[in-house]
Amino acid sequence: MASDSSRVRQTGVLYIVATPIGNLDDLSARAIETLKKVDVVAAEDTRHSRRLLQHLGLQKTMLALHDHNERERTDSVLDLLEKGRSIALVSDAGTPLISDPGYVLVREARLRGLVVTPIPGACALIAALSAAGLPTDRFRFEGFLPAKRGARRAALEALKHEVATLVFYESPHRILETAAEIAAAFGAEREVVFGRELTKAFETFYAGAAGEVSGQLTVDPFAVKGEFVVMVHGATQAPEEGVNLDVDLLLRLLTAELPVKKAARMAAELTGLSKNALYQRALEIKEV
Repeated sequence: MASDSSRVRQTGVLYIVATPIGNLDDLSARAIETLKKVDVVAAEDTRHSRRLLQHLGLQKTMLALHDHNERERTDSVLDLLEKGRSIALVSDAGTPLISDPGYVLVREARLRGLVVTPIPGACALIAALSAAGLPTDRFRFEGFLPAKRGARRAALEALKHEVATLVFYESPHRILETAAEIAAAFGAEREVVFGRELTKAFETFYAGAAGEVSGQLTVDPFAVKGEFVVMVHGATQAPEEGVNLDVDLLLRLLTAELPVKKAARMAAELTGLSKNALYQRALEIKEV
């Protein structure tokens, strides 16, 4: 007669697998073994990740899990885990969930009591910081800045007194505007380091005063041909007590680019003030 323990259903494991950000040699032996043994690979872009699997000589069942379908697909992925299937979550490059999809899935997996295991590896954020020469005892990762100019400027203005090193991701088609706006918001003399095409053949670091680096990028024809990690030295001291962000100015900038509800939510995140109060104030400003 089977023991009670043998009848307990064994659930699968959700592996969070970091993949290379450019150089395929950065894929760890543990990551390769994990990809070999899992039943399913959940990928941000199955076409992109299939090329990596082909490079490893692997054929795997794949499913797409990205920003636009993660909430709808999470239950079906968790059901597979509860049936004993093992799944590797990968993003297009680097560590999943770091400005990439996966948060909803991982959170729900843990709420269901499922096993979630990280398989560490490449991460553009950490790789860039390690080689930048900026303070790393404290840093603040902001992911991608808003795409619209007004919201981006407002976000930078709200961060100019932050004493920790600031880190952003930026796309090549916005890098010139972002570099100029950083110099304007933080001052042309603020130290910055921009890392482009990390771990790839044309890896480049631009370092110096914000105004100088903005100029370097403007004259470099290759500057608009690679993904960037943008790092900004923190403020030398915290703002004096009583120095406050101009909330009305922030709301004007945000509502010029975004719906009022979204502008109020972003302003609440930046200021720590009540979202409802900011929403009402934004409506008043829009009516003026």
